[in-house]
Amino acid sequence: MEKGYLQKHYEGPVKRYVQTLELKDDPELIRQYRHLHSPEGAWPEILEGIRACGILEMEIYILGPRLVMIVDAPADLDWEAAMTKMASLPRQAEWEAVVAQFQRCAADARSDEKWQMMERMFYLYE
Repeated sequence: MEKGYLQKHYEGPVKRYVQTLELKDDPELIRQYRHLHSPEGAWPEILEGIRACGILEMEIYILGPRLVMIVDAPADLDWEAAMTKMASLPRQAEWEAVVAQFQRCAADARSDEKWQMMERMFYLYE
């Protein structure tokens, strides 16, 4: 397992969002979910849609059935508007229905309803 991940640097200010979601605790379902998020299994339309909504960088980390997603976006991004736009993109509802079978959430939930925003409780200040 790799330790530490390089981060991109952007010219303007960037805001970070951190969210969490639980998968169904089934090793085979988790394997399939991992595949859907691999370079071979990810849907190109979904990746394009994420970028079209203004998201600069997105990472998902996994430990057992727990996922943590880190999203970097321009500081002036309107998160709610971006999520509404994402939900309306072609194939997004289909994607959400496919991944919902692996997630502990309502089958018809939008991405922003599934992923729970986390609160930063500690920051190592300069």
